[in-house]
Amino acid sequence: MKLAEALAQRTAAMRQVEQLRARVVGSARYQEGEEPAENAAEVLARTGEVLDELEELIRRINRTNSATRVEGGGTLTDALARRDVLRLRHAVTSAAADAAAGQDQRGSVRQLRSELRMLPALPVAELRSRADLLAKEIREVDTLIQRTNWEIDLIEDGPVGA
Repeated sequence: MKLAEALAQRTAAMRQVEQLRARVVGSARYQEGEEPAENAAEVLARTGEVLDELEELIRRINRTNSATRVEGGGTLTDALARRDVLRLRHAVTSAAADAAAGQDQRGSVRQLRSELRMLPALPVAELRSRADLLAKEIREVDTLIQRTNWEIDLIEDGPVGA
C-alpha cells in the first residue's frame, strides 16, 4: 500500500470514529419504557476496534514518514514540519500585512481633517511580497510531500520500537 492510500484510510477511520462517537452518545441514555436506537455497548466496542486499527495505521504512517528520505535532504517528517511552519509563517505575515493596511478595521475612516490618521507601522507591500514567496514555498514543499506520498510504500507492521 502506498503512503497516500494509508493517509486516505486514516482520514476515513477518523471520520468513522467520529460517527461512532456520535452514535454512542445518542444511544447512551434512553427513556424508561422505550428501546434505545441501538446497543450503545456494542457501538462503543466497535469504536474501540476502529481506534485500535487507527492507532496501528498511524504508527505505520509515522514510521514511514521518519524513514523516508526526500529530495533536497531530510526526511518526510522534516518536510511536514517545514510545511507546517511555513503555513504559520505565511498566516502571521499575511495577518500583519492586513492589519498594517487597515483591513477589517471598521470606523477607521477619518470623518474630519482634525481627526488623527492611522498610519501603518509595517511595510505592507514588503509583507505582501514576502507572503507571496512563502505561499510559493508552501506549494513547492506540499508538491514534494504529495509526490513522495504516492511513490513510497507504507512500512509493514513491525515491533513498536523498531
